[in-house]
Amino acid sequence: MTAISAAPVPAIPPHSLLVFLLQVAVLLLLATALGQLAARFNMPAIVGELLAGVIVGPSLLSHAWPSLADWLLPKDPNQLHLLDAVGQLGVILLVGLTGMELKFDLVRRRGSTAVRVSLAGLLLPLALGVGVGFLLPDSLIPGGTSTTVFSLFLGVAMCVTAIPVIAKTLIDMNLLHRDVGQLTLAAGVFDDVVGWFLLSVVSAMATAGLTTGTVATALLYPVLVVAAAWLVGRPLVKWALRAANRSQSPTATVAVTTLIVLFGAAATQAMHLEAVFGAFVCGVLIGTSGELDKEKPAPLRTTVLAFLAPVFFATAGIRMDLTALTRPTVLATACAVLTVAILGKFVGACIGAKMSGLGRWEALALGAGMNCRGVIEVIVAMVGLKLGVLGPETYTIIILVAIVTSLMAPPILRIAMARVDENTEVEMGLSGPRDLAPSPPASV
Repeated sequence: MTAISAAPVPAIPPHSLLVFLLQVAVLLLLATALGQLAARFNMPAIVGELLAGVIVGPSLLSHAWPSLADWLLPKDPNQLHLLDAVGQLGVILLVGLTGMELKFDLVRRRGSTAVRVSLAGLLLPLALGVGVGFLLPDSLIPGGTSTTVFSLFLGVAMCVTAIPVIAKTLIDMNLLHRDVGQLTLAAGVFDDVVGWFLLSVVSAMATAGLTTGTVATALLYPVLVVAAAWLVGRPLVKWALRAANRSQSPTATVAVTTLIVLFGAAATQAMHLEAVFGAFVCGVLIGTSGELDKEKPAPLRTTVLAFLAPVFFATAGIRMDLTALTRPTVLATACAVLTVAILGKFVGACIGAKMSGLGRWEALALGAGMNCRGVIEVIVAMVGLKLGVLGPETYTIIILVAIVTSLMAPPILRIAMARVDENTEVEMGLSGPRDLAPSPPASV
């Protein structure tokens, strides 16, 4: 009796491949051009990259040229999943690179001051965001989503800080070596770590539902991931990077680094946590291993930041629908959320700064830096949309928070730092060994 062989999996249809290639090409072209234009006007490049998606999405192209919009971005889920896969790969590797470049020695040097600023800048916007979430109209909460989970997710979105954007801003303004600049980065590192942890917890709650068991599991799993990464993952990462370093070519290091991040992302995804949490943890393991040659991952960094990340941010922009802001309820909600996000971060960071004996201008500068959401907020919003916690309206609002807060940081920093005397910083005891953090690329 002859065995019947399984039919081969059909290849991607030629038309689907054509549309996919044009989607990537058009989004990359617009994202690169608009990102460079934004940078020329001293704005974060992410603003232009998000705008690329807004142009071809429901906010503009669908109204100006509906037939072209339907052809380029058909409603077929299988077609859009191809584009999403590229974006997801980009964000996982981008988060891994972010973890690799965090400077934990800054936190150690700045000690209690950085922790006070960070905690105040985390807890106040978190509490305000949760409170606002419970007050929003039910029409803005997706059906089937618990109000508690939605509110917790909004609180997490309000409390994050974008290290890549603020670090690039500090470098461009020659403030990275100033004490307030270093303190901002140190507090931001602490913010990032806590923010990714909270995101993984709330994501697990959204996936499994709100019961005593699922809440306990959601809190326990991230702790187990971090413990396993430290006890088991750390020596394995050291061994793998040491083996890769035997090659003079960067190819081996790039491959090993990519594999570690992807396996870490897959592990947390399998645990019903977010893939980006595993990518972040593995990025931290790589960056703190002591075995990483900082120059060898440069080809990976270039590929992610020049190709994959801009496509991801453009796909994030596609999902924005600015026409929703014409509805009074949505516009009022956007204004309320934006106000809470800004006040929460500024007031929280200022309280932490005042508790540490800093002056009002130093406190204002710290508030401006901590208020910058940028890339991290976009990733949080995409996670919420994917999980069904956010609807199109609330997603659009959170992306607007990312854009507005990123645009606010440079002018406020210029005003505040022009009034901060470097001698005053030294007298306050903020000085310490200086360490120039690696320059984050303009695209993030």
